[in-house]
Amino acid sequence: MSIKHPIISITGSSGAGTTSVKRTFAQIFRRETIAAAYIEGDAFHRYDRLEMRKLMADEAARGNKHVSHFSPATNLLEELEAVFKSYSETGAGQTRHYIHDAQEAETYGVPPGKMTDWEPLPADTDLLFYEGLHGAVCDERLNIAQYADLKIGVVPVINLEWIQKLHRDRSARGYSTEAVTDTILRRMPDYIHHICPQFSQTDVNFQRIPTVDTSNPFVARWIPTPDESMVVIRFKNPRGIDFSYLRSMIAGSFMSRANSIVIHGGKLDLAMQLILTPMILQLVERRRRA
Repeated sequence: MSIKHPIISITGSSGAGTTSVKRTFAQIFRRETIAAAYIEGDAFHRYDRLEMRKLMADEAARGNKHVSHFSPATNLLEELEAVFKSYSETGAGQTRHYIHDAQEAETYGVPPGKMTDWEPLPADTDLLFYEGLHGAVCDERLNIAQYADLKIGVVPVINLEWIQKLHRDRSARGYSTEAVTDTILRRMPDYIHHICPQFSQTDVNFQRIPTVDTSNPFVARWIPTPDESMVVIRFKNPRGIDFSYLRSMIAGSFMSRANSIVIHGGKLDLAMQLILTPMILQLVERRRRA
């Protein structure tokens, strides 16, 4: 953790909805005139798309059908930890971009599935914002979580997460249902061992729960809407959280535990603004005083 160079880390699985949360943070940064440096977790994949496909094929031939991007072995997590450490100490570091599609390829001039070159982060920023799979890793080898001053988990219940991934990968990336299902199955051991433990490290978790039937996510025709959902917001340390104020501001909200508030899904953006803005401003004010 760092007073002069704070780090905010958003962690969630593929299809969890971290990109939507990133947009909320961007709105807060813009409104409060906060200069942020951005890191995308995909930038720290160890392999490009073709290299990863070859690795998966080679490992499958050896009987290992569970190679995935969720694993530390397929990511440059030591380098990510080094960037977090460097930024927390000096406000400097480097990142790159993983090119997902043709639109990004046009923006960066690099083919889809490839990486851009490493570049330094912008100078004189107020904070570093990370969004990806591994922003709160803490195990026997790595402790990325120790450098993040605010750690947010985005964790829909598993069936909803699968529905969101299925719809995104089919509509935006052209994958078949069978291909996405295979990816989900292949990632499951790494999801259990490397993604889930991070949500015990996060300061705040946002977990969306559908109020419609999602029993078979692989045949769901639509993603449940915010109005068809509730969201459980869990605080690791509820001290200092004004739950009475939140309940008065968010219609229909209620406390389910001493550290958890439940809201209507359509109120998520409002809740994030109310909860996260003071936390962000506190980090920036500490930095400016220092």
